[in-house]
Order: sequence, then structure tokens, then C-alpha cells
Amino acid sequence: MTYENLLLEIIETDDRFIVMTAENRAAIRNLPAQTGKRFIDVGIAEQTLIGMAAGLALRGRIPIVHALASFLTMRSFEFIRTDVGIPALPVKLIGGVPGFLSDGNGPTHQAIEDISLMRGIPNVNIFCPSDEEDLLIGLTSVLMSPKPFYIRYNNLKSSVQHSKHFEIGKAEIISQGSDITILTYGMMLNESLKAKKILEKLGYSIGLVNLRTLKPVDSKSIIKALKSSSLTVTIEDHFLTGGLFSIVSEILAKEKIMANVLPIALPDRWFKPALLDDVLEYEKFNGEHLALKIIDVLQQERKFITHFY
Repeated sequence: MTYENLLLEIIETDDRFIVMTAENRAAIRNLPAQTGKRFIDVGIAEQTLIGMAAGLALRGRIPIVHALASFLTMRSFEFIRTDVGIPALPVKLIGGVPGFLSDGNGPTHQAIEDISLMRGIPNVNIFCPSDEEDLLIGLTSVLMSPKPFYIRYNNLKSSVQHSKHFEIGKAEIISQGSDITILTYGMMLNESLKAKKILEKLGYSIGLVNLRTLKPVDSKSIIKALKSSSLTVTIEDHFLTGGLFSIVSEILAKEKIMANVLPIALPDRWFKPALLDDVLEYEKFNGEHLALKIIDVLQQERKFITHFY
């Protein structure tokens, strides 16, 4: 089963669904011939795409729109805010090649502020599957939701046995740990899993949480991680500002919790374009580098405690 196959099954059983794109057919290239008039390509015109989708939604349709994540969330931001967010229309926004998945593309095509932009719009929810299996598990629930949704499209192969139970606003708990808990989403789950295995070989008890939806976010699972582990690590292929670390910081402030948090995210610069594995190596976001960053923080804290006492 692929995203395209499941999407076809869903739209064939419900005539409210309309598939739309701004000339971004990579994930849906076979659908035009199979869906006829229920497939609309507006060309390279993301603002028009959102305006048309909002109009269709006002007439009882559920548009599923596809565009590159960077242009979908930035070029048409005002249209999403005003035409979709304010009236809370059930438009589903599928962002292609988000985060590091844009690998060889330069800064103009790197969607690494998309979470910040979309979560800032009232009524717009966010689904960030870790791989294609995770995407398929949650897709039906997200598409059937009456809320607008931004989806970080991801067709990577799964590196973990996912829970088939999906609930909007609920995280997937991969493991629980008392020393370190890693909070992550999207494609970084795979690299976080590698880091987890390295750290476990060194004797650490490691928790790993796949947050799945960042809005609504599973605050209870985040709070549990913050309270039950000596160190909580947030890992994301997004700018430090506005993403998961910001979400966790807001929860800490709101709940008046003190916790030891290590954020691993992109600083205030875009990443160097290359093949995905080379990007992860160069930017130090692969499993080995993530583990080294965490170990370095733990060693610094141990030195501080030893010196202090």
C-alpha cells in the first residue's frame, strides 16, 4: 500500500474529496487518469491553489492540496491564514519534501520554518509522520477531521514497528527511559532510533517518543518525559525557533516545570544541499552525531557536578 493507493481508496468512497496540486505530482502522478474531474492542477500558482481549495470547501468539498512544502507554507501563507484558517475549512495541505527531505535543494526550497508558520495559524493542525507507514496509519483520521491540516509528506521506509492505533493529539511511545527521553517527529525518528541504540549500548535507559501531531500536541506525554528522565532531548529538522523546542518551552512555562532540556535543531541558517545521507553527516544530524551531542552534554554535566561537590 502506498500513499497514492490509500488516497484513491478514500476518495472513491467519499465524493466530497477533491485532489489538487500546484504542478507537484510526484506522490500522485497516477491519480489524474483515475479520478477524472476530481483532480485539479492549477499550475505553479500556490496562492490560486489555496483560494480555489477554500472555495470548494465552502461548497461542501474536502480538498487535498499538494505543493512543495516551502512554497505551500510561505508563498500562500496569507491565503491559508485568511481563506482556510479563519473560517476553519477542512482543507488538507500536503507539503512535499519538507525539512531535510529537500536534501539537494537550496534555501529557497528548504521548508525548515514550516512548523512555526502553520502552528501559528489558529484552527490549522499539523501531522508529521515519521515515514510512509506512519503516514498511512494516520492519513484517514486526518483527512476525515473537520479541521484544516498541514501534513509533512514523508514516503521513507519505516525503521520501527509502528503502533496501528492513531489518535490526533496522541504521541506514539516507542520506548520509556529514566536517563534520557528523546522527543522527535517526522523523518528524524529514524536517526533518533539509531542514536537510541548507541546510547543503550553505553548503558543508558532511553525513552523515545514519536509525537506524530505537533498541533494538537500530546502535552501529557511531553510532561511525563520532562518529569521522568534526567535529560529530555528535542530533535527536529527545523529551525530552533518555532518548532518542537519552542512547543516544549511553552509547556514548561505554562505548567511551571523545571527540567533539563537539550534542543537539537537547525540554528539560524539553512543547511548545505546534498544527498540526504551527506546532509545528515555534514549537519551532524545522523544517529552517530546525535548520540555524540547527547553524550557530550552528559559528560559536561557530570564534570560540573563533580567540580561543584
